[in-house]
Amino acid sequence: MEKYIINGGKELFGEVTISGAKNAAASILPGTLLVDGIIRISNVPDIHDVQLTLRILEALGAACRYIHRSVVEIDCRKLKSHEVPVQLGVQMRASHFFLGAMLARSGEAGSPLPGGCDFGTRPIDQHLKGFEAMGASVSVQNDCVRIRVPEGKKLHGADIRFDLVTVGATMNLMLAAVLAEGVTVLRNAAKEPHVADLAGFLNAMGADVSGAGTDTVTIRGVKALHGGEYSLIPDQIEAGTYMAAAAAAGGSVKICNVIPPHLSCITAVLKKMNVQVTEGSDFVQVTGDGRLKGTDIETAPYPGFPTDMQPQIGALLCLADGTSSIHEAVWADRFRYLEELKRMGASSEAEGQHALIHGKPGLHGAEMTACDLRAGAAMIIASLATQGKSEIRNIQLIERGYQDITGKLSGLGADIHCERQ
Repeated sequence: MEKYIINGGKELFGEVTISGAKNAAASILPGTLLVDGIIRISNVPDIHDVQLTLRILEALGAACRYIHRSVVEIDCRKLKSHEVPVQLGVQMRASHFFLGAMLARSGEAGSPLPGGCDFGTRPIDQHLKGFEAMGASVSVQNDCVRIRVPEGKKLHGADIRFDLVTVGATMNLMLAAVLAEGVTVLRNAAKEPHVADLAGFLNAMGADVSGAGTDTVTIRGVKALHGGEYSLIPDQIEAGTYMAAAAAAGGSVKICNVIPPHLSCITAVLKKMNVQVTEGSDFVQVTGDGRLKGTDIETAPYPGFPTDMQPQIGALLCLADGTSSIHEAVWADRFRYLEELKRMGASSEAEGQHALIHGKPGLHGAEMTACDLRAGAAMIIASLATQGKSEIRNIQLIERGYQDITGKLSGLGADIHCERQ
């Protein structure tokens, strides 16, 4: 059993450097399947989901090697399979990005249905609708998806309007469309920074993608992509998590290697909560005195408040003055972390996609179990701000998305370590 031990009540000071974006790596690494040549990707986060993605690439026949801890070289010219191994694919949601890339490369693809954190159903109907519009046939049997282009044909461009804003389908269909014949237009597309980063990667390798970061993305198919180099953007959610940690524990933390405009929705909420945030060209400085004010938040697709920051801010609201509300408009069943925080003395009620939080500064240490990646981060944040000892179990979920979180927090003065038995 592995767990984090946190002795809270210590203010945080110093600098922390943010790693590459988990959500950008989730689509860009599978996107290397489209490249005819060697590609070198830098600013790659050293997290469990990245290691799993590289294992899937190797199982498909790719050659992957680290040049540096954050630089990976990948050669996909000698693939031997077009199906994601079930035992690997079920472990994370991002396995579905192999569908779009493999379909574009080989005309067929197979993968288990998405796994990863359990906070609601994860339909991929918008992905499959797009693949079919581009000329592929889809079958789902025994929790596995298989997609095929009819023999003698290729994927073709299509005009596709999503029924709802979906980050995953936007990126998956971008992957599928870059080598298709003709022009593909994605309407009601997601605008998240990692969508634009995927387009940047594809274009750097010879694709023709325009409009990424707006609600209409246009992909003009090309014959082939070539090798090259690319650096991932910094992780917006990791940065926001350290911003929330500094606000909760108090002190002053400089958060480096960020793109401040990507954090503007998080910054706005923290400022409403009486937290001082100063922006630089590639950093934000967060200063908190521990006196937090409650506020109301609602998650929404970018540029709205990100659902992946909802639990971390929820932890802050448990420590803030007054009653606050959260409306979770993206995922169902994402309030289970509040039940764990009640072990610390937090007060809240949640029903459906709405929660009321009655803030109380005097929480106490407790034993908790992470129920998903961001929920685990919320428990760390609450523990850092609370006098006494806390233990957090199920930490493998947290390590899916945070590189060396104990080392980075310890470097800021937190008393946190991992106990492995």
